[in-house]
Amino acid sequence: MPATLTIRDESATGETLLELTLTVPAERITVRDLIRQRVFHEVEEYNVRKPDTFRGLIQPSDSERMLNGYRLKQPRTVDANTQLARAIDAFAGNQIIMLVGDHQVESLDEEIIVGPDTRVSFLRLTPLVGG
Repeated sequence: MPATLTIRDESATGETLLELTLTVPAERITVRDLIRQRVFHEVEEYNVRKPDTFRGLIQPSDSERMLNGYRLKQPRTVDANTQLARAIDAFAGNQIIMLVGDHQVESLDEEIIVGPDTRVSFLRLTPLVGG
């Protein structure tokens, strides 16, 4: 049975940077599948609407960071599979942290149970310059 899930991107201070609602295919989903669903949703939204900025988990190649997203240097269609591969690598490399409630998930194969109060937050870690 499909389930609805609210996902937030948050800053290190807890400020909500982006919020989106996803319908996932079942009440149980792996971290890998949740990332896939999210990335494919973001890319599809961008490719259909073609806004000025891409708002998503991963910065597309050949883009620059803006206040509320990423501006592509040349307007084009974003490839969902490329974005997914980069998101999986970022999660595996601890550049992205995912919290389900107050629990940090650490494995792409970890299963999440989606209920009416399930909160999923993503935090992007920025490497220290010179550190």
